Amino acid sequence: MEIKANSFLETDPIGTLMRKYSIPCIISLVVAALYNIVDQLFIANASYLGSYGNAANTVVFPLTVLALGIAVMIGDGTCAFVSISLGANDKEDAHRSIGNAILLCLISSIVLTLIYLVFMDPILAVFGGRVNAETFKHAREYFFWIALGVPFYMFGQAMNPIIRSDGSPRFAMVSTVAGAVTNIILDPIFIFPLHMGMRGAAIATVLGQILTAGLSVWYLLHMKAVKLERGSFGFWPRLMKRFLSLGITSFLAQISLVISMAAVQNMCTKYGALDPIFGQAQYAQIPLAVLGIVMKFFQIAISVAIGLAAGCIPVVGFNMGAGRKDRAKKLFTYLLLSEAAVGLIALVIVEFFPRQLIGIFGAGNESAYYTQFAVKSFRIYLCMMVLSVVNKGTFIYLQALGKAGLSTLLSMLREIVFGVALPIIMPRFLGLDGILW
Repeated sequence: MEIKANSFLETDPIGTLMRKYSIPCIISLVVAALYNIVDQLFIANASYLGSYGNAANTVVFPLTVLALGIAVMIGDGTCAFVSISLGANDKEDAHRSIGNAILLCLISSIVLTLIYLVFMDPILAVFGGRVNAETFKHAREYFFWIALGVPFYMFGQAMNPIIRSDGSPRFAMVSTVAGAVTNIILDPIFIFPLHMGMRGAAIATVLGQILTAGLSVWYLLHMKAVKLERGSFGFWPRLMKRFLSLGITSFLAQISLVISMAAVQNMCTKYGALDPIFGQAQYAQIPLAVLGIVMKFFQIAISVAIGLAAGCIPVVGFNMGAGRKDRAKKLFTYLLLSEAAVGLIALVIVEFFPRQLIGIFGAGNESAYYTQFAVKSFRIYLCMMVLSVVNKGTFIYLQALGKAGLSTLLSMLREIVFGVALPIIMPRFLGLDGILW
């Protein structure tokens, strides 16, 4: 009898496997989230950029999330499918799905880059870029370079879960961390002594993404459980339908977040103009800048939640493919407890230390209104953190079980009905506070 690749996923203790796969995945995703956050941190502390640069970064952020959404749809879906295939000892489908995913990622990333470059001005306007002329100028400069890096960013993010499915979660983590460390080192150099502003922040980010993509290419040439060959690269509709359906929840989670951000940022601009303080030209960019920071912290917590669940995908998929539903159920119990603990820790931080959080993002260089609105935003916007992270983990686990339809339905209910409709309706009664609630 032929021994299945990665058979340890069926025999090792569940808790051990969860730590082995989830911790590197968490680190990878948090580090990926830090790309944009690190940019914003240094931008906020550069006196010549300040809240204008901060607001510009907020405008561009959803557009990087859109690119990430396409990448994780391809990567997470392929990861789940490869794991199920290896569990069923079907190596042919495993290597062909990876080759298919690589081609799909390259084509979609190039198309998205062209769309971003051709329609740059109207796209930025949709996400609140025209709140004032200074913010729009900075957003345009930053977005141009970020758009050029989209193919590298998407490739690195799509390959990360695929590398995990091959049994190498540590390498997946290292490749992402290496790119982020590059960004962290170059950001202050480009922004402060070289005075390159938004362009410098963006170029530092892209160089880090290029490094991650390069390391991913190296790994693909040295895979362990799955061996790529010339015949791996092609388009097989049967396989594409399978792995994209498994990854659609990851995509919808990200794209619905983009739609929600568009609604929030537009309402922020609209009702900020009606506010007695933020309706003044010199303060107009503050609500947008602050909400961007709050959403970034939320993204860190959600990245941990997603990392916990996504790290379980290879384990769940393999055991489902091998008919071990008992192990999949036990892992889900561990996951729920872990997600709730993450949400509780994050909630304590935002409720008790909002001034310290906003202080990291240049509050000392801004008006008192900046800090006041930030404290309120942290405490209201993030008050349901525990439920948010539990929800996110559950959606992804359902996806790993192959229940893509149910996972998608629940995710869309949360993100579209509550994430888009309420930010549009509630400000009519509560002004800017309505967006936060």
